Amino acid sequence: MKSRPLPTDPKILQLIRRAGAAQVARRSVLAGAGAGAAALALAACGSGSSAKPVAATDKSESDKTLTWANWAAYIDEDDAGAYPTLVAFTEETGIEVNYDVAVDDNNTYYGKVKDQLALGKEIGADLVCLTDWMVSRWIRFGYTQKLDHSNIPNLANLTPSLVDVDFDPGREYSVPWQGGFAGVCWNTEKVPGGITSVDDLWDPALKGRVGVLSEMRDTIGLLMLQNGVDISGDWGDEDFTAANDVFAKQVDDGQVRNIKGNSYLEDLKNEDTLAAICWSGDITVLNAEAGDKWQFALPSAGGTLWNDNFLVPIGSPRKANAEALINYYYEPEVAAEVAAWVNFITPVEGAKEAAMAIDPELAENQLIFPNAETLAQAHVFRALTGAEEQKYNAEFQSVLLGA
Repeated sequence: MKSRPLPTDPKILQLIRRAGAAQVARRSVLAGAGAGAAALALAACGSGSSAKPVAATDKSESDKTLTWANWAAYIDEDDAGAYPTLVAFTEETGIEVNYDVAVDDNNTYYGKVKDQLALGKEIGADLVCLTDWMVSRWIRFGYTQKLDHSNIPNLANLTPSLVDVDFDPGREYSVPWQGGFAGVCWNTEKVPGGITSVDDLWDPALKGRVGVLSEMRDTIGLLMLQNGVDISGDWGDEDFTAANDVFAKQVDDGQVRNIKGNSYLEDLKNEDTLAAICWSGDITVLNAEAGDKWQFALPSAGGTLWNDNFLVPIGSPRKANAEALINYYYEPEVAAEVAAWVNFITPVEGAKEAAMAIDPELAENQLIFPNAETLAQAHVFRALTGAEEQKYNAEFQSVLLGA
């Protein structure tokens, strides 16, 4: 593994340290819960074809370009709007990268490209970052190319716990980009006693001031954990329905005020909600932008852990270029530079040590560099079959539509 020097320009280092305050929230899933969103979520579960497409012929040797589709504010960015690590990658490899902020949420992005994927055609991206459960769907339908690990030697730096996941054992088709937790947060001025469990959200004193996420796997995942269910293990319809019934009751009773995607942060800012189910990195950003008065915690029963992952779409003819970029971002020094900006969990071993040179406080942040004790409190929502995904999405959406 090649060691990369950290940036020495004082201006760049200062930009990195200020990155948290500049970040905007980028996870937005079913933000407007309505009939259209529900229909899209259900319709998107079908592949439209039983035959798996064939991977495109790679032409990376003759075409030194690459388009990377990703979420907003999910990479280091300077005041001029450039991406310093990508500039360095191009200087090192000669591969020109078009960084396309094209992913607004998993379902809507999939809806845009699924027809081309089914035909094995190019989708306008050679590399895409999507969340675990959506990655599972792409792999199941044959929409992503098998990676050549010999082109990604830095994959040896992948955190061991992320190597063998149920939807992609051995990481043959996907590689983690960034991760995060879903847990609980509260306004420390208005809820001075804090929150330790999901059940604390149902305190009558918080009636009408609670927010939850419109992402099924996080909201229902936390409720299932509270019910004693191992969401990573062998659970079924009864376990899901029991948690969804709790969710429905709290919505019907008026305990839950809002069910939202990214806009839940605005509700916290204006104090429409005083406590919420939320995403870890967002609270770091919220405190940086609007005053240090919110606190995030993993509930006593545990939180969810998710990752967004690199995928090479089946129709991309630039797979080797994409693998070179993945390898680059698995250099610990590069991963540390990105982590300083995005405030989510880096999957790269050695990045914490590299971050010490940027900001020792950053390196100790458990929401960015969680230790084994913190990770033991987080659980990955197991992969769903296509039938389960349709059934559980329908149950969850029925609550959202009735809210």
